[in-house]
Amino acid sequence: MAPTVFAELEPLLPRVSKPVQYVGGELNAQLKDWESAAVRWALMYPDAYEVGLPNQGVMILYELLNERADALAERCYSVWPDLEALMREHGVPAFTVDGHRPLGAFDLLGVSFSTELGYTNLLTSLDLAGIPLHAADRGIDDLVVVAGGHAAFNPEPIADFIDVAAIGDGEEVVGEITDVVKQWKAEGRPGGRAELLLRLAATDGCYVPSLYTVTYGDDGAIAAVTPVGERVPRTVTKRTTTDLDSWPYPKKPLVPLAETVHERASVEIFRGCTRGCRFCQAGMITRPVRERSLAGVGEMVDSAVRASGFDEVGLLSLSSADHSEIAEITKGLADRYEGTNTSLSLPSTRVDAFNIDLANEISRNGRRSGLTFAPEGGSERIRRVINKMVSEDDLIRTVSEAFAQGWRQVKLYFMCGLPTEEDEDVLQIADMAHNVIRAGREASGRNDVRCTISIGGFVPKPHTPFQWAAQAHPDVVDDRLRKLRAAVNSNRKLGRNVGMRYHDGQPSLIEGLLARGDRRVGRVIERVWRDGGRFDGWSEHFSYERWVGASAAELEPLGVSLDWFTTRERGRDEVLPWDHLDSGLERDWLWDDWQDALSGREQDDCRWTPCFDCGVCPSTGTDIQVGPSGTKLIPLAVVNPVAGASDASG
Repeated sequence: MAPTVFAELEPLLPRVSKPVQYVGGELNAQLKDWESAAVRWALMYPDAYEVGLPNQGVMILYELLNERADALAERCYSVWPDLEALMREHGVPAFTVDGHRPLGAFDLLGVSFSTELGYTNLLTSLDLAGIPLHAADRGIDDLVVVAGGHAAFNPEPIADFIDVAAIGDGEEVVGEITDVVKQWKAEGRPGGRAELLLRLAATDGCYVPSLYTVTYGDDGAIAAVTPVGERVPRTVTKRTTTDLDSWPYPKKPLVPLAETVHERASVEIFRGCTRGCRFCQAGMITRPVRERSLAGVGEMVDSAVRASGFDEVGLLSLSSADHSEIAEITKGLADRYEGTNTSLSLPSTRVDAFNIDLANEISRNGRRSGLTFAPEGGSERIRRVINKMVSEDDLIRTVSEAFAQGWRQVKLYFMCGLPTEEDEDVLQIADMAHNVIRAGREASGRNDVRCTISIGGFVPKPHTPFQWAAQAHPDVVDDRLRKLRAAVNSNRKLGRNVGMRYHDGQPSLIEGLLARGDRRVGRVIERVWRDGGRFDGWSEHFSYERWVGASAAELEPLGVSLDWFTTRERGRDEVLPWDHLDSGLERDWLWDDWQDALSGREQDDCRWTPCFDCGVCPSTGTDIQVGPSGTKLIPLAVVNPVAGASDASG
């Protein structure tokens, strides 16, 4: 029986903020018998409990693994610095929240990276667990560190710290990894850790960085990435789960004990996106589109509501209104739950996929909150560059209708620092916001309508047409945002109804370093961590100076720099750090789309037009899945959620 550290941990909890986040025992959490499992996983989301608990990826794998008789999975999240200090003082190792077992007792540590700014938190957990930071220093008894999530599509900056990167969808590969480890253990662990890593490297979708040698040219760029043996594949292709209806997870969503960023049941209604927004890594790496059926969505929503007592269900995807049966889904669910407290929500919606009927169905059983759209660029020119073709006329027409129907606020998302961007492209955001207020006042006959503009710094990401682009320097981004604020406030009658939220450019530049870095960036991450870097995704903990200083100290002796990795445009023939990791997209297709971006040429959505030969469908062995099925959701006899369970969300 693996020891539990709760006896040592419990006296420390009254001395830290929000101790409830470390105790576990949430509704639908699982704690399996340790001895009965042949393979034991710790699943980590490298951020605070309030961000990590709602994460769908971790929740899905947690359920999948615990359904196996021969495996178990427990969860862990990053501990805040107050508890970290006490754990170090009292010798308490990193632990899981389910059984409070030390991470070092597990066979595998699966880490889901949604953002690159979580890398330093991984090092904290490894160090607290007593696991060697560097994969090269780990022995046969040390757990295997497996990275997944969108940020694992370029795992090179953390190559020194992880053993395996699982590229793509996790539902199937996590089971195959479990099988490999189980067999290796059953055989008496032949060949030690080295043989286990070779077996994992032979598993589709698994990339083992230590089995590849990277060499560099005189210009600082990568010369070659070479497998070290015949058993190591030259390229690793992402995993794609083709039939989502066969994987209806999570069936029983976790209900948090402490406040979290999302307190709702979430159902992924489809995966993938073919809109072709050139900035969007998620849309590119999750192709092709795979829809969950109308019946499949209905069953998952019913299961989630009954098991959790949540009174809100989020219908999730990258562009939920693009589901071919979204009208049938929303009307069917609204009918099914009418008269209950269960409401529906959609994430931000494309203007050209939105209609008032859809909005009314979504809000029928719940509160009418604001509407959210993402034009992303302020000018029509820049929207052509990024392939986000939303006309201002369409936006104004849509929000006018919404304001006329009783909505009072709209939120608009934009980016600053996009390729080819000029000041004027950003300043037109102010004009758009003012026009939204004018249209809203006219349509509603009221003066209390509001528009909030939210602006983030653009970060070029791997496996997108913008992977070759130069990133804007923070000084440029911050200057444009200052000018935008002045432009918004230049008309006081309209500007007072416009809220403006923005992220300064400094964290974005560091995210850019981590997103497009190679293995040399690992030493920067480690230096930042040793200098106290923690929770870099949180503005109150992030230190730009710490990252700039570490980059100068570690990279410049190697002939490269922070600017070399971020604000420099790449050439077509440069070997990119992730070129040996295949997301399914043809490199030449991405380059051609980059050239189209520079020329301001748009690309249609291939769901509804002939194929553009991006390469995904042949490489993943599947095709785009498009409805509609012509069916309807059947009303349920009983729709009441678990009695009293809605109170469990805290």
